[in-house]
Amino acid sequence: MEFVYIAGGCLWGVEAFVKTLPGVQFTEAGRANGASMTLEGTYDGYAECVKTGFDPAIVSVTDLMGYLFEIIDPYSVNQQGEDIGEKYRTGLYSEVPAHLQEAKAFLTEREDYDRIAVEVLPLTNYIRSAEEHQDRLTRYPNDYCHIPKPLLHKYTK
Repeated sequence: MEFVYIAGGCLWGVEAFVKTLPGVQFTEAGRANGASMTLEGTYDGYAECVKTGFDPAIVSVTDLMGYLFEIIDPYSVNQQGEDIGEKYRTGLYSEVPAHLQEAKAFLTEREDYDRIAVEVLPLTNYIRSAEEHQDRLTRYPNDYCHIPKPLLHKYTK
């Protein structure tokens, strides 16, 4: 299993979507690339993300980027749906240089590359979110989510 960290706005919907994708074996709600190693009541530059464990024999980073683009507005800076702020930025983060190269290639091959606001960066740090955020939409399916409900179930296993 390999890992990437996918940011697509509010992590509740992103986790609900990502966990249904072919080849995804693990998800965990968290925060990536913040300024400190704690979340003492502030996000300190963190992006809400989903730690995503996947089988590269089934799904590639290119595939995961394609799936991400199904649920985000890739031109929006620090906003997805009604959620506004730096923590709602979009991106893919990894400790594996090949993952980052593949994600960047996905972006640069698009005709709209010059308009895309999706980050592709090395993972500098990660913090698991509190238990209340893990699988949130599974437990509370009527909570707000910027992702349309049909997309949340599009790839249900």
